[in-house]
Parts: sequence; structure tokens; C-alpha cells
Amino acid sequence: LIISMQYPEPKSTAAGSRMLQIISLLKSYGYEIHFASTQPKSKYSADLSSYGLDTSLIKINDGYFDTFIKKLKPDAVIFDRFMTEEQFGWRIDEHCPKALKILDTEDLHFLREWRERQVNSDGHINLPKRLNDIALRELAAIYRCDWTLMISKVEIEILTKTYGISKHVLFYLPFVYKTKDLLDDKTPPYEERSHFVSI
Repeated sequence: LIISMQYPEPKSTAAGSRMLQIISLLKSYGYEIHFASTQPKSKYSADLSSYGLDTSLIKINDGYFDTFIKKLKPDAVIFDRFMTEEQFGWRIDEHCPKALKILDTEDLHFLREWRERQVNSDGHINLPKRLNDIALRELAAIYRCDWTLMISKVEIEILTKTYGISKHVLFYLPFVYKTKDLLDDKTPPYEERSHFVSI
């Protein structure tokens, strides 16, 4: 079971592309996947039925989720970001205590916030030893899960060296692209290309 606050939107967010990569990876290993979202589909949402997924609309703080999860009985649950784990993790613990709990950080939100402060400040700001609310919440979600998917080796280093998170619960899973899938019929072969663009 994948629980998210919204359906993946690969054409509008990198997080949407990453979620589809995770789904494709799990499908390639033969897993049956169910996707549950707290928000309805939008015109930008990926068609998850084309991936062979069952989908459900769920609500936060709603007893129906307990019935839903007891009936589904997932072997593993992936939480799309720490906010989702906060809302639904304790219900998984209560009704499916044997389920493997996996947190997909997308990227560390407290680190993103710290980098924003760095850009907006005149001087260098060290990573805080005293954690703000977002950092406390995100680190607590990591501790509550069996595994955490990490997109960056630098983030793994920060979590292990600065905050003492065990490297055994952090799983490095960067963006996964098949290069040929990124090219279309109009893309010239490698030998005919030159230069590059960096964003």
C-alpha cells in the first residue's frame, strides 16, 4: 500500500515522477500495489490504472481507514513524505502491526528549509543541533518507520553524522531513469549532439 496526500503528477512535480518510478520498480518485482490518496484525482494526475494499480480515496482522521486497512492487510506500507506517516502510521501500527513501514522522504523537508534560510541570509548558517518543528517531526517519522528511502547520499550523511540516525534504516534510492525512455524520435543520435544545458 502506498499512502499519499495526492495522486502523482509527473508533468508538474519531480515528486510525481519519482513516485511513478517507485511504482514501476515495485511492479517490475511483481508486487501487487494499492494506492490511497487523501485528495481526489486532478486533470494533472497520472493514470495509475495503466500501471495496474487499485486506487482508493481516503480521509484523514476517519474511522473508515481502519476498516479499509484491516480488509486490505498490506505486507508493506509506503508513506509519501513524513506528513502522511504522521496521519496514518499509528493506524497501521494498530491494525497491521506486522506490516513493513517505509517512509519515502522525496527529499528532507527540514534540509530544504535550512537551505532556503542559507540563500536568504548574509552569512553561513550551520545545520542546527537544536531542531525546529519540521526537523523534529521528520526525524520522528524516520524513527517510527522500518526503512526510509533517500534520494541523496549527502542527506544520508547528514542524518547519520549530524543526527545519529542508523545507516541501516536508510535506503539510497536516487531518481531511476531509463535513458532511452527520455529520448524521442526527434532526438538526434549521440554522435550528432554537442553542448549541454544545466538547470
